[in-house]
Amino acid sequence: MTSHSDRPESLSAARDAQPSAARRRLLYAGVAGAAALGGAGLAWWKFQHHAMEQGVEDALWTMEFEKPEGGVVALKALAGKPLLLNFWATWCPPCVEELPMLNAFYRQQAQNGWQVLGLAIDQPSAVRKFLQRIPLEFPVGLAGLGGTDLGRSLGNLTGGLPFTVVLGGNGRVLHRKMGQVTAQDLQLWAPLR
Repeated sequence: MTSHSDRPESLSAARDAQPSAARRRLLYAGVAGAAALGGAGLAWWKFQHHAMEQGVEDALWTMEFEKPEGGVVALKALAGKPLLLNFWATWCPPCVEELPMLNAFYRQQAQNGWQVLGLAIDQPSAVRKFLQRIPLEFPVGLAGLGGTDLGRSLGNLTGGLPFTVVLGGNGRVLHRKMGQVTAQDLQLWAPLR
């Protein structure tokens, strides 16, 4: 049998435990709220159109890149038609995964005036070896590390890959995408001019 003096202590212990549980719930809610805000902030930042360097669109059309098989691809030769410019590398799995889809887009949309140019941010020997295994119908330029700087000037602040820029026939940027291109992206971009 319990004495009357034991009851107040057990009631007191139960009361002390309740605020502790309430504090724990508040702490969990605070951590969850902070995580949600952090995630929302990151998503907001990722999908923002980061500023391009002034004059980069005009400078882009004066650039030339060596082709892996020899020769040069001059962007001025691509002016006047819509262009999908894709920055990629052989060591980047999402880049490699999206290349066949970009190749199919090129085949399907060439009659509509679309052009595709892949700028490889990679060693020339690695690109040549890759293209022997997986040939692409669209031109590829060897951009090297300078391609990372070009991507940054076009708004890819992190220098991440893949990075795609859609330019209209007037030479102006219509859309930019950091990360892997999807079939839905290509469907949305196809009518752009």
